[in-house]
Amino acid sequence: MQPVWGIDLGGTKIEGVILKDSESVEVLHRLREPTQREKGYDHIINQVQLVINRLSAASGMKPERIGIGTPGTISPRTGLMKNSNTTCLNDRPFRADIERQLGIPVKMANDANCFAVAEANLGAVRDHVPDAQLVFGVILGTGVGGGLVINKKVWNGGQGIGGEWGHTFLDESGGPCYCGDVGCTEMIIAGPALERYYEKISGNRLSLKEITARHMAQNDPHATETMERLLHFFAKGISNVINILDPDAIVLGGGVGNIDLLYTEGVKRIEPFIFNKTVETPFLKPKLGDSAGVFGAALLVA
Repeated sequence: MQPVWGIDLGGTKIEGVILKDSESVEVLHRLREPTQREKGYDHIINQVQLVINRLSAASGMKPERIGIGTPGTISPRTGLMKNSNTTCLNDRPFRADIERQLGIPVKMANDANCFAVAEANLGAVRDHVPDAQLVFGVILGTGVGGGLVINKKVWNGGQGIGGEWGHTFLDESGGPCYCGDVGCTEMIIAGPALERYYEKISGNRLSLKEITARHMAQNDPHATETMERLLHFFAKGISNVINILDPDAIVLGGGVGNIDLLYTEGVKRIEPFIFNKTVETPFLKPKLGDSAGVFGAALLVA
């Protein structure tokens, strides 16, 4: 088996990795460079090139193809980047321009899909549900995203938005979303949304970590109300994923996904909302941590 190369393109950093092969978490070389997105589109492409050049110099190898995880997705219809919070990439032929710059084939997927495919092939799913055919990877953090993996490969979908449950409708109380819709899942159970809710009902601004601690100590009714909101709407939102996809496993990533209550009380509360009435879907904690994104990018070309 051959080494696989991946790039994780973030808003602040670009990380590159060479894995020993597509079935191994053994890292041959790994490094980071700043994205410097404020310098614009062409500069980001040059920074990607810089990372690959440095990896080549360190390893004495050159990639034949490379996978890149992006903050957004390439439209299968137009070939243009969309939905990226690195806004200078939007409406640009980013994959085609990168391929032209590097002179090799490039595969791209958004960061949630990279997280999902890494955990499915190298992480928690491989350890606990090795025969899983359909895996849903959840990002619960400053935003809400999802990635879909079928038979160990990313499913991007016909519009490039496969797995994007963060922008499915959940409840009007979430208010307007930056995407233009109202009541998106992201506007209700993402970390900043929960912090805003706590501030609204209490008059105080706390981090989600502090809110969670106060709830567990049972000394702040506003914290408990906020956590009840998370548990209720997490259950309601993820039940739609289970009803439609019936995944073999769900992996919860992101800062909000670290809250242990989601795996106990959160899962229990799914039962009234699913057709099956009994939750048999395994909910797994991620294994790969910060490595999931760049490992998943490398697996795109496996």
